[in-house]
Amino acid sequence: MKKALLASLVLWSHCAMAAVINFEVQFTPFVGDLAMSNVQTVPGKAFIYLNNVLVAEQDVEKKSVPVLFDNREIAAAIWVPVKSLGGLVRKGTNTVKIEFLPTDAKASYQSRLQWNEVTDQVKEQRSGGAASSTNRGGEGMETKKSQGRIVLERDFTGDFATDLPWHKYPSVSALNDEDKQKLVALVKDRAEAFKPNFDPIYQLLGAKPEIQVAQIRKVGCLEKAHAAGVRVPIPDAADLEFATTGTAAVVIARKSGWLYPFDEKAFARLKGEQLQMCAGIALSVAYPPRLVVAKTPDGRWEVVF
Repeated sequence: MKKALLASLVLWSHCAMAAVINFEVQFTPFVGDLAMSNVQTVPGKAFIYLNNVLVAEQDVEKKSVPVLFDNREIAAAIWVPVKSLGGLVRKGTNTVKIEFLPTDAKASYQSRLQWNEVTDQVKEQRSGGAASSTNRGGEGMETKKSQGRIVLERDFTGDFATDLPWHKYPSVSALNDEDKQKLVALVKDRAEAFKPNFDPIYQLLGAKPEIQVAQIRKVGCLEKAHAAGVRVPIPDAADLEFATTGTAAVVIARKSGWLYPFDEKAFARLKGEQLQMCAGIALSVAYPPRLVVAKTPDGRWEVVF
């Protein structure tokens, strides 16, 4: 009895120390029987939001995907590891939302949302003489009968997030004319920063831990891209739209397409796959499809994502 109690206490202590380091959401629109080994994904377009900020758009193609394990998990058409979204994740409650628009708006299908936490420890499980290990926890799933547009949401606690100053800025519920003028100027200034000596761009890239700025400088891909004729187009003010999110974050986008629509023909003049990839990565980070900005307490606007 004492040994069993001691073992239980050791196990409890081990599990109690496991910390959540990420949260993952998987989404799959499908048709077929979950009792079978495969189902068919439904083609369409998915829009992924975190805390009402549109972070990605992704096409879903029609294909066969496996149904796995006793709980009938479906291989994900869309996978969102939220920690990869950096400063958009806040401590406390966050919400992931996936909106899906099927190609055929009249066809019936099912939507599967799956989620799990990722912890910093691996736990072992035994069942029927078989052993397995995982660092996943807090797992769950939701399946809905669907037709046309579907929206699925899941809340999670972002204790693994990094607290950033803008997380505490006042929420923005509306923009006045002065705000919009400042945001138009911000978009213009960022585009005009792409010029020799590129110091503002290197500073932007340096704020991203995953970007190897030293390697980009060594290759000289920004300088060579500019020499080849690559330019950052300045979108017309009339083409811009601004979306509040219920927090300090405001999203700046073009009404159609990327905020800064590059000329692909100019990139084609860059010689070599390595140079094209280097320039493509650097410029896509500095000039993303949309900008997320926040207003400081003293009235300045700054890019936060």
